[in-house]
Amino acid sequence: MQRTLKYFGYLIFIILVMSSLYLMNLFSKKPYSLDHFLAKELIVGVFDSPEYMTYLGIFDDFSPILGHNQKLSISSLEDDEKNYRDNLQRLDTLKSYKVNKLSSNQKITHKIAVFDTELDIERFERFRYHSYPFNQISGNHLNLVEFMTDTHPIRNGREAEDYIARVKMFDDALKANLIWLEEQKKLGIFAPRFVFDHVIGQLRELIGYEDSENPLMQIFIKKISEIDISEAEKNILLQDLSTTIETEVKLGFKLILEFMLKNYENANLHHGVWSLPEGDDFYNLRLKSYTTTDYSAEEIHKIGLEEVARIGNRMKEIFVELGYEVNKPIGEMMNDLNEDPKFLYEDTPDRKEIVIRDYNQMVKEAEQDVRPYFEEFPKSPVEVRAVPEYSEKTAAGGYYQSPSLDGSRPGVFYANLYDIKQTPKFGMRTLTFHEAVPGHHFQIALNLENEDLTLYRRLGYRTSAFTEGWALYSEQLAVEVGMTKDLYDELGVLQSEMFRANRLVVDTGLHYKKWTREKAMEYMKKTTGMSDTEVRVEIERYIVWPAQATSYKMGMLKILELRDRAINKMGDKFDLKKFHSLVLNQGIVPLFILEDLIDEWIKAEVSD
Repeated sequence: MQRTLKYFGYLIFIILVMSSLYLMNLFSKKPYSLDHFLAKELIVGVFDSPEYMTYLGIFDDFSPILGHNQKLSISSLEDDEKNYRDNLQRLDTLKSYKVNKLSSNQKITHKIAVFDTELDIERFERFRYHSYPFNQISGNHLNLVEFMTDTHPIRNGREAEDYIARVKMFDDALKANLIWLEEQKKLGIFAPRFVFDHVIGQLRELIGYEDSENPLMQIFIKKISEIDISEAEKNILLQDLSTTIETEVKLGFKLILEFMLKNYENANLHHGVWSLPEGDDFYNLRLKSYTTTDYSAEEIHKIGLEEVARIGNRMKEIFVELGYEVNKPIGEMMNDLNEDPKFLYEDTPDRKEIVIRDYNQMVKEAEQDVRPYFEEFPKSPVEVRAVPEYSEKTAAGGYYQSPSLDGSRPGVFYANLYDIKQTPKFGMRTLTFHEAVPGHHFQIALNLENEDLTLYRRLGYRTSAFTEGWALYSEQLAVEVGMTKDLYDELGVLQSEMFRANRLVVDTGLHYKKWTREKAMEYMKKTTGMSDTEVRVEIERYIVWPAQATSYKMGMLKILELRDRAINKMGDKFDLKKFHSLVLNQGIVPLFILEDLIDEWIKAEVSD
């Protein structure tokens, strides 16, 4: 027995020594393993973001110790500078690894990390203040509210108290944003005037809410009604939140409103980022970041024009097949369809509930229809919800929120139901394919659930060239395999693709060719047939989020190009299910890496 204890003691000692050596190596300047280095960097970053910790969900049981559910990130100028210095060190460390000694997966990881870090460094060094931190679609006046209402959990009294603690930090977060705005002002960088108009209106609405109207209060009332605490405790919590909203929240909003009003006359008279200091170079960097290609703005503009023409011709063919007389531009014909009462829901008090029910049914149908074409399916469910009323006037037509890492929160497809014309029935399946199945939900949920990928590959890198490219590819795939129910559904898919092809034209038009907002709106309205509301919201989004809109179509075109290449070279050996697995199983990667992966697969299959 004594000898056993002695050996057990030796074993414990050895384990402690090995663990200590591992930790010393892990937190050294250069850990032995690239994967461990990037995992450490990611974990440190996660612990620096209480919001991301909540979003992941896996830390919530430890919140009483970690305290993250009581905090918000307060980003200072000093924090930004520290992040820049950390990125310089990170790049040095990454480049110190000998690539020829890395595994094939690590070589991919290395390329991604170097590419991403170099972009971050250049953004900071040259374009630190080239953005509009408060605009009609994002900014802490919207993001903080959405985070609290949609992500922060309230499953017990402690989490209800955490909610209030976080809301009390709104003022500090907005004061930090104000310092950033003042620095931007010194460089003469201001958002266009229409952005000021939107943000001023949103802030006034947020400040003017009564308790019963405020979304922060509404969701809190709903959530605490579902937990097991006494009425007296609920009343105390409600009073505390009410006081907090009147002080910390509205005070912070008023500070930003005062800045916007005071600087209204400084608003940018132009709409494209070409008007900012070194604007053309800034836009080129944004294109590289979002498309992960080296295409120039001129090349992307030309690709867009060609795609608009090609898609328009196919739409004309379908109209002829359906018996329509094609005697006007396609955009006008689609607009007529958008306004045709037979394709619209009745404007009844329960319209939103009916539309959401129908969307959820379409998700279920898509999940069944897509099964023959994929080897793997997400474990996390997906559901459809309406975009919150406080942001629906300026939000996109639809967007997706991923599930939590621990599976406690489902994936959510948010549908914007503000304007009845935004939901023509023939376009609903298209949005379902894009946002849910087999689009964003399939790709993002599978990525989170893929235990064969390192932590960095699952959570550490994002590019809309891949994620949005996959979602747009999913729409075309749905037509190819018969998931659309009729030619009207196919028109819906083509209208969506036309919309993304338009983005190549109008985004480069605005930011490179110096188009005005009105010229871009006129072009998009003419070629897509989208409603006036949709066109305005979209064009204004591209203005405040330059280049992001080009990633969808450029990503889709690359995936289709690679699929065609594989079919042509592999012939009968080509397997669509395996192609989809190869695209999805490596996580989110830049397009140049995806191309390498497919080329290697083709080479291996052809040589067998």
